[in-house]
Amino acid sequence: MRALLTALLLLMPSLASAEEIGAVSYRFKWVGPNDKIAIEAFDDPDVAGVTCYIARARTGGIKGAFGVAEDPAQASISCQQTGPVDPSKLDKLKSPHEVFSERASLIFKTTQVVRFWDPKRRALVYLTYTDRVIEGSPQNSISVVPVGAK
Repeated sequence: MRALLTALLLLMPSLASAEEIGAVSYRFKWVGPNDKIAIEAFDDPDVAGVTCYIARARTGGIKGAFGVAEDPAQASISCQQTGPVDPSKLDKLKSPHEVFSERASLIFKTTQVVRFWDPKRRALVYLTYTDRVIEGSPQNSISVVPVGAK
């Protein structure tokens, strides 16, 4: 059983994990934590030198305290070049490619970041959105990182 679990984990695509930078409360809750907007950062797992910052709403209250609340389908993203980018690797990137995913409810709902490579304009485009098994949300945000001329 352990060998099967290890094999499945090795076959899963590598996704970035986010580091919380900070948060602000936007709605008071009498019981449990307040609703907040959290700012997180993650480095693109395939493009060294690019960091994305994502802001998203987190539901508080009793359900939020126990991790069973459903977060709103609203997020904003800003990606920046934070170090040197190897341009020779860019044309080999899968596009589109999911680089970040985190649950937005107990089950069935996730906030995702998908990276696109635009070779004509030499730009990385990052799209964030929330999907759901039955009904997703069209709310989205993008960020573009130009990587220079060829």
